[in-house]
Amino acid sequence: MTKGILGRKIGMTQVFAENGDLIPVTVVEAAANVVLQVKNNETDGYEAIQLGFDDKREKLSNKPEKGHVAKANTAPKRFVREFNGVDLAGYEVGQEVKVDIFAEGDVVDVTGISKGKGFQGSIKRHGQSRGPMAHGSRYHRRPGSMGPVAPNRVFKGKALPGRMGGDQITVQNLQIVKVDAERNLLLIKGNVPGAKKALLKIKTAVKA
Repeated sequence: MTKGILGRKIGMTQVFAENGDLIPVTVVEAAANVVLQVKNNETDGYEAIQLGFDDKREKLSNKPEKGHVAKANTAPKRFVREFNGVDLAGYEVGQEVKVDIFAEGDVVDVTGISKGKGFQGSIKRHGQSRGPMAHGSRYHRRPGSMGPVAPNRVFKGKALPGRMGGDQITVQNLQIVKVDAERNLLLIKGNVPGAKKALLKIKTAVKA
C-alpha cells in the first residue's frame, strides 16, 4: 500500500556508503504530519487521507480552518495535502505520521514545485540549437521558423520564449538512504524539485 508524508527541503549534502561510495543526498525535514481527515467512498466518493504539515499562528487561519483542525485536536496547518491509495484502516483523525513510516532502501516518488527561472528564451527553455555566431549570420539565439506559410498562423504548442519553471514536478524512483527519526530527517539519494525550504510530497513509488 501507498505511504506518504509531507516535508520541507533543507538542501543537499553527501554521505559515504559502507563500501566507501560517495552518495549525493537531499535532506528533507518531515516533522510530524497530522491526519486531519480520513475520506472514504460512503461520505466523499473516494478514498484518501488528508495530512497537515507545519503549524501556523491562529491569527493567520480563518474560522473554517480552525474548526477543521479542531476535530484532529491540533494547531492550524500551513500545508494540507491528500494521499490516495493508502490503507485507511491504519489511520485515524488526529494521528501523527512520522518519518519512521519509511525505512532505509525504500523507493519513493517526490513531488514539488520547481524553481522559477522567469522569462527565458527558447534555447534555455526548450533546449533548441543556436544559429552560427559568425560570417554575417544574423540568426543567433532566436526561436527560428514559426511554421509553414500555408495556414498563415502559428500552431498551438510552438516552442517559444516565455516563463520557465515554477511547475509541479515529480521525480520518480528515488531511494531513501537514511531515516533519522530523532531529528525527523529523510536523506534521499539524488536531487528533488524545488528551492530550499520548499514543500515536498513524498510517497511510495508508483512504478517501483
